[in-house]
Amino acid sequence: MEKINMKPIARKKTTKEIVYDELKKAILTGSISNKEILTETMLSETLETSRTPIREAVADLIKEGLLVQIPRKGFHVREITENEKEQIIFLRLSIETEGLRKLATTITRGQLQELQAIVSEQEQEMKKDDRVRYIELDQIFHRQILKFSNQNLLEQILQEMYNLTRLVGHSALMKEGRMIEVIQEHKEILTALENNNGKEAVDLMRKHLEITKANVNAVKDE
Repeated sequence: MEKINMKPIARKKTTKEIVYDELKKAILTGSISNKEILTETMLSETLETSRTPIREAVADLIKEGLLVQIPRKGFHVREITENEKEQIIFLRLSIETEGLRKLATTITRGQLQELQAIVSEQEQEMKKDDRVRYIELDQIFHRQILKFSNQNLLEQILQEMYNLTRLVGHSALMKEGRMIEVIQEHKEILTALENNNGKEAVDLMRKHLEITKANVNAVKDE
């Protein structure tokens, strides 16, 4: 029997998934302060839904490290300390420049095109002002470089920092015009790779991450 040319039926999101998406978006865009104590009742009233999907979504976000439970009070957005920010940037500089150095000698045309497609999609999300998806694509871009360079352990370490780096990533994007700057910096890194200039690619990645560090610190100092 020939396969029928039909599209699969799109699955509708559950209430819990919708609540999860809304809360995660609010956390990652800075709409919820890490000083604010949240409760199931408060969120249930705000989102106009029962407490069960709220409880389930919050449990997932706690597991991901985005929310922290406060016994007998509620929960709040995970706060990243200044020391942790410094460690995250240090690790990213060490891990990602090494991954890029390795990739520069082995990158294929297909891998380069995939990285270019990620940056192109990131640019489209910027135009739609979808910061959550934009940051997701930023993380995908950096992780793919490690994946393509066969630095599996380094990729795993970066993955474990995923949510923390997303919180820091939001802070770094607070500067006006930074989103388009990031895209341009990504494009410059890919151009260096395309031109087989590994040293320049590594230097550009180091500069890219140093700018990220400076912008995170600028938010701290305001």
